[in-house]
Amino acid sequence: MYVIGDVHGQYDKMTAALCAAGLIDQAHQWRGGAAVLWFMGDYFDRGPDGIAAIDLIMALQTEATAAGGRVGALIGNHDVLILAAQRFAERPSGGPGGTFLSAWRQNGGEEQDLARLTPARADWLRALPALALDGGRLLAHADATFYQVYGRTVAAVNRRIRDILHSHDDRAWDQLLDYFSQRRAFQDRDLGPARVGRVLALYGGRQLVHGHTPIAKLAGCAPRDVDGPLVYAGGLAIDVDAGMYLGGRGFAACLPEEEK
Repeated sequence: MYVIGDVHGQYDKMTAALCAAGLIDQAHQWRGGAAVLWFMGDYFDRGPDGIAAIDLIMALQTEATAAGGRVGALIGNHDVLILAAQRFAERPSGGPGGTFLSAWRQNGGEEQDLARLTPARADWLRALPALALDGGRLLAHADATFYQVYGRTVAAVNRRIRDILHSHDDRAWDQLLDYFSQRRAFQDRDLGPARVGRVLALYGGRQLVHGHTPIAKLAGCAPRDVDGPLVYAGGLAIDVDAGMYLGGRGFAACLPEEEK
């Protein structure tokens, strides 16, 4: 299984990472055969072309399925932010600037992405899962524990968050965005393993794979020096956010298969 972290509009770095992993060719068409690839959310903001990123992901989903492979994608907080900016605009929110639109802008929103967020693209985003179980691993965008507020199973969490994203309940959207601001729940060397262990006991999986917090910030290194995932919390957590918007090169990590 391959996993690629937060894209943040860095289309060129995303495609370079996928090419380097042998998953796409120079024409950006699927060449991964029966491989499984997951995108971990945060396709927008802080980079020039989030729309191109999701358009390619949608195309790869179709192409991979035809080849016997599979491409999955999670929803991240910046994807919720742009959907909220589109739906609620200047309605008051608890985010920076006091409105949904200003919160999105102050979090790196790119106006051209919002202008090109068609109904079909927005519908695709709203349908993305917040959590997934695949290959014996739990996939989540955020290194946080708030998901349990929305359900005690992966299916329940995904159903509740999808319901919110299809609603016009601005308070529920605002609360979701506030929860999504949480991070680094598993970083503490003493408490982290137990915390991630409880999440895995609740939802399943032997490891938690996440993005959201750049590896450079957890590891205390320069983003340009990040060339692979960070395994931490006693081996129970894997961070795959290469920090592409910070100067990281990006990578598509090939995670080893579960031992039989």
